[in-house]
Amino acid sequence: MEEQHAADTSAPRTLDDHVHATKAAIAARLRHIRRNHPEGPFSLARLADLAGVSKRTLASVESAEGANLTIETLVKVAHSLGIQRCAYFLDDQVFQQVNKELEFIKELQESKAQGLALRTSHAAPVATTTAQVAQLLAGIIDAAAQARDSLHGVLPTSGEERHASSPQPPTYT
Repeated sequence: MEEQHAADTSAPRTLDDHVHATKAAIAARLRHIRRNHPEGPFSLARLADLAGVSKRTLASVESAEGANLTIETLVKVAHSLGIQRCAYFLDDQVFQQVNKELEFIKELQESKAQGLALRTSHAAPVATTTAQVAQLLAGIIDAAAQARDSLHGVLPTSGEERHASSPQPPTYT
């Protein structure tokens, strides 16, 4: 209950306070993703080039006061980083979810698992995007489920789920 009260007292009191708090959150999230993205860190110039926006715009967004940026700019920046959920910059829950997904990808890369693929008669391409890594992992899971089924020689019991009927992993791209 104290935590809720503390959150209530720190909540913006006026519309201007709310706007300022939102700009500050966007600035902090932009700095965070530039520094912690699995394919980063990104300089302002590099991210500006990827997103097709000016470096000045990004610098202004990250400034103490923030900038009145457009939805178009937010969408461009998010998509250039492989994030399809533009609420990343506005919603704390989405921000946390996407960061967990990106951290998982980063851990895979750091453990030299970015080229995960089943061995075939020809060399598999090395995954270069998070979408490709997710696709490779889904293929590995499918192959493991098929191998499990053929080794056991039976269909999964009612308590088990087949991968084909399982929901797809969350996508942040």
